Amino acid sequence: MPHALTDRALLERLVAFPTVSRDSNLPLVDWAEEYLTGWGATCRRSWSDCGTKANLLATFGPLTTGGVVLSGHTDVVPAEEPEWTSDPFCLQERAGRLYGRGTTDMKGFVASALALAPLAAKAHLTRPLHLALSYDEEVGCLGAPRMIRDMVEAGLRPEACIVGEPTLLEPAVAHKSVNGFRVRVRGVEAHSSQPHRGAGAIPAAGRLIEAIWRLGEGRRAAADPDGPFDPPWTTVGVGTIRGGTAVNILAGECVFTWEYRALPHEDQDQLLRAFQATVDADILPGLREFAPEAGIETEVLCRVPPLQEEAGSEGVSAPPGTGGAAGTRTPGAGEAVVDSPGAAEALVCRVLGREVGARRVASYGTEGGQFQAEGISTVICGPGSIDQAHRPNEYLAVEQLEGCTAFLRGVLQTLEG
Repeated sequence: MPHALTDRALLERLVAFPTVSRDSNLPLVDWAEEYLTGWGATCRRSWSDCGTKANLLATFGPLTTGGVVLSGHTDVVPAEEPEWTSDPFCLQERAGRLYGRGTTDMKGFVASALALAPLAAKAHLTRPLHLALSYDEEVGCLGAPRMIRDMVEAGLRPEACIVGEPTLLEPAVAHKSVNGFRVRVRGVEAHSSQPHRGAGAIPAAGRLIEAIWRLGEGRRAAADPDGPFDPPWTTVGVGTIRGGTAVNILAGECVFTWEYRALPHEDQDQLLRAFQATVDADILPGLREFAPEAGIETEVLCRVPPLQEEAGSEGVSAPPGTGGAAGTRTPGAGEAVVDSPGAAEALVCRVLGREVGARRVASYGTEGGQFQAEGISTVICGPGSIDQAHRPNEYLAVEQLEGCTAFLRGVLQTLEG
């Protein structure tokens, strides 16, 4: 047996791995697998196409269906801001706070999950406990679908999933989708004094960006002000843009990225269809007036499904200070209907001593919708606040880490015979 590490020591080890999404996560996965197998876990990996990243699924107890999966991601966002007052990849404790990149998002939850290993090794588990560590969550939840598919095909479909994104250890039962795209406008270069001999990519891109802005404003104007999300509408935005070579040359290319985060109950493809209709009807004909070879291409960067309010619930209520409750809804065509409606939420509320009716939501995306799409009841519950994520001097309060570890110990106890 390896030496048992505390949640604090485990977090220190995890933060020391600079697992920025652009880099490999294999050093962290290698270390975690060695630690977990040392305590008797059965581990399996699923890989990225490039082979430089891997998901790790570790199972304690019987290799059967049922049980609980604790899901967390291994990657973090870059830590290049000059405002950092300490090394972001060296855990520092100051005034009851643990500083470092990923402490809140979401290596704190992973540390608490790993801290269960010595207890799980001694427990008499009648149902399995899975620890699911995925890659590339920060760039579109790219790794989790492979791990989920591998888990299900191996006959390890869990009854409930707890995604440990930061919620201050309050269960959240729904979140928006994340839909990201790269648009490449291909024009034809020409001297700026002869626009009839080419096609400027930048003006066409500008018109598309204006159309995207209008789509977003339309969603904002139609929003229910008492909706539970913050903000209570589908958000739309353009993130990056580049193009052109000189002021007196029609730009041969302009590339921009955009995204929308749709409310769970909305048609998740409606905005993309509206964008494509604008391309085909309004922008492309003008771009090709003098250059038939010009074109506009849209590349999908990510499509992260929403986490839906599960069947059988009585509506999602807003967090304190954000408004009222959304109405009850029935899953539509193509939406998952879980085998045990609300099983994950009921489990978390039972362990935490919360009332099941006080449902909260999250505006950020997670792999939760991907688990739910496979019919696995899912809830979000983890330590820390999303307000600290993706910022310099990210921190996790010590009491939140300790609270998460105690919470997960309670989850483990529910799986014992």
